[in-house]
Amino acid sequence: MTNTFVGSVEAGGTKFVLAVADENNQIVAEGRIPTTTPEETLQKSVEFFKEHPVAALGVASFGPVDINPNSKTNGYILKTPKPDWSMTDLKGTFERELGVPVFLTSDVNGSCYGEYVARGRNNDQTYLYITIGTGIGGGIIQNGHFIGYNNHPEMGHMPVVRYPGDDYEGHCPFHGACVEGMAAGPSLEGRTGIKGEKLARDNKVFTYIQYYVAQCLFNAYLTTRPDVMIVGGSVLNEDDLKGVRAFFAKLNNDYVATPDLDELIVRPAVANNGSATLGDFELAKSLLK
Repeated sequence: MTNTFVGSVEAGGTKFVLAVADENNQIVAEGRIPTTTPEETLQKSVEFFKEHPVAALGVASFGPVDINPNSKTNGYILKTPKPDWSMTDLKGTFERELGVPVFLTSDVNGSCYGEYVARGRNNDQTYLYITIGTGIGGGIIQNGHFIGYNNHPEMGHMPVVRYPGDDYEGHCPFHGACVEGMAAGPSLEGRTGIKGEKLARDNKVFTYIQYYVAQCLFNAYLTTRPDVMIVGGSVLNEDDLKGVRAFFAKLNNDYVATPDLDELIVRPAVANNGSATLGDFELAKSLLK
């Protein structure tokens, strides 16, 4: 890996965050590209990496994305609410234009891998990462491997039991009152008419969201029994996690043994929303071994 640079693309619905790092994951170049049309966004992203060449590229994308290595559309963004982006060949475009190997996964898988690396790559542990932002999604790593070989998880679309008194219909266009429909960022303004960042933190809607996130984490815990569950994204803060843990404990009702909930349900170890970038760098390096 000496003197070999690797690249990261955090492909988001609002912007593409680009970065290049050396073998020690020290960032040597960064860029941000607004997410407009696929043609314009990918062209500008390709130009960035032609100016800052890399030996391999890790891409963590909004989705759903096709991660099935045997699929004809492997590396594509599949049917997505993002206008014009359905069936965009993300992986293939970068491979053709840059002539380097590309590791493509979902945005939350990329973040989960970054947390796995930052927390010591302990293959005896299972790591879960969930983001609560404009959307909600989750990734899981067990024994050093992603859960979901042919398809990545879609934890944000689990059905939920309503919190008493919450009559919000949910904003998910597919399911209405799923985790994402009831707890993602747009649900704050959907309920109150006020953008989330302007809402007082003691507003009852944050209690609703804590409840729905706790349901999602509890379902995932019963299914995969992770050793740590990392809650990222901008909607909840550390104080909100106290409510999530309390609801999780009530849902569990001492049924299964858990670690201390302060250690089980945590915020990211990588600062400044950098989990996906670190994950991308390391996934890119894996293609060079």
